[in-house]
Amino acid sequence: MALSTEFTRLCGVRHPIVLAPMGGTAGGELASAVSRGGGLGLLGAGMGDRAWLERELPIVAEGSRAPWGVGFLTWAAEVGAVERALEFGPSAVMLSFGDPSAFAERIRGAGALLILQVTDLEEARRAVDLGADVIVAQGTESGGHGARRGRSTMAFVPVVVDLAGPVPVLAAGGMADGRGVAAALALGAAGALIGTRFQATAESLADPAITRALVEGRGQDTERNGVLDIVRGSRWPSKYTARTLAHPYLDRWSGREAELAADARAAQDYRDDVARGAVPPLPVWAGEGVDLITDLPSAAGLVHTLATQAEDALTRAGRG
Repeated sequence: MALSTEFTRLCGVRHPIVLAPMGGTAGGELASAVSRGGGLGLLGAGMGDRAWLERELPIVAEGSRAPWGVGFLTWAAEVGAVERALEFGPSAVMLSFGDPSAFAERIRGAGALLILQVTDLEEARRAVDLGADVIVAQGTESGGHGARRGRSTMAFVPVVVDLAGPVPVLAAGGMADGRGVAAALALGAAGALIGTRFQATAESLADPAITRALVEGRGQDTERNGVLDIVRGSRWPSKYTARTLAHPYLDRWSGREAELAADARAAQDYRDDVARGAVPPLPVWAGEGVDLITDLPSAAGLVHTLATQAEDALTRAGRG
């Protein structure tokens, strides 16, 4: 059974599986491996660091003849960084977290598909109005940043699907195996955007300590909070918090964010703790599906596994 959807036909990919453009982790090798495996690999350009882009863009552009793309943080990226990425001919550009209006026409003008991630219905309506080619509906189970006051994937995706009409929707948040992909399709989505599971692959740029933590992690130990953004001096808009694995500073400061933000000493304490190895140098961004991660496969092989598992799950459901 082929999992052909409106998304696979639009993007020219074999499987309705998309690599989340995780900043600093989804580099050129990972994105090209996902694309070679039949999914859509999205390079995680994040804030648009030019040196990082100049290193990673050629890797994905030259590493796969299949469609690939790049993702930016809308609130932080500069137009020049997006334009530079477009020079490499991506099939798609994904924008997340913020108003994408300043970038939309440039992306479409370059012939790339415009993928807009949304975390609430206001953002979803804006995505439709801007003419998004694909909309990503992100639920709160997702690892990394998402809506402070969002909805779970199962509740949010069908509402966005109904609102989007003919525009294909990808589900995101909490999916780490093929059963999650099958569930996304059952909810009316045209595919699944997956992050945490791909972070734990052979081609990921994540530090080995982080991938080890993901393999050993449990969903019940993840927490969505703004503490680590505050203590790290991150400029993320307050609308968005981040889901990570357990961290000493979450134990210390959860529920006291205003006090933390006003404590000038706290940030220095954090830097000192990082320097002496008392806390990890980076948070471990992880979604609630982290329990399902038990190994570090190749990304291309993982795409095949996810697709096969999804087909099996849908076949079993059809027998009911």
